Amino acid sequence: MEEHAEDTTTSNTPKKTGPKPKELIKVEVMGYEVGRGKTKRIVFDNDVFKLAAMGCTDREIANWFDMSESTLRYNFSSILEKARVDLKQSLRQAQLKLALSGNATMLIWLGKNILQQQENPNTNDNNQILPYTDDDAGIVEDEQVDAVE
Repeated sequence: MEEHAEDTTTSNTPKKTGPKPKELIKVEVMGYEVGRGKTKRIVFDNDVFKLAAMGCTDREIANWFDMSESTLRYNFSSILEKARVDLKQSLRQAQLKLALSGNATMLIWLGKNILQQQENPNTNDNNQILPYTDDDAGIVEDEQVDAVE
């Protein structure tokens, strides 16, 4: 039998290809420590902000981070308030954009809510109806106003 000599130029170990793994870098994180013992964790401001800016309630946010609502409000009240203000501003911008592009429903809704426009023609607290005229000048004479009252 013939013995095969091993080729010493190639090794049986696989060659690693691809990028080298990244080196781990130790960093400090800024967040709030929430919980005690084994449930202790870090909650970041921007995570709370994102959830509140999406319209999540305090209860939903607290459940997401597995904390009580009172803990959430105590540690993040200013962040929750700012996120909700940002949400309202974004919604207003979207509504105005729709209205200005010609969306009649949005125009009517914004007119009623921002400009206090109403469908009924009452002008004061005693519910008197405004005088109406068909003449070209649009001026109502004193006699007609008296007749309406």
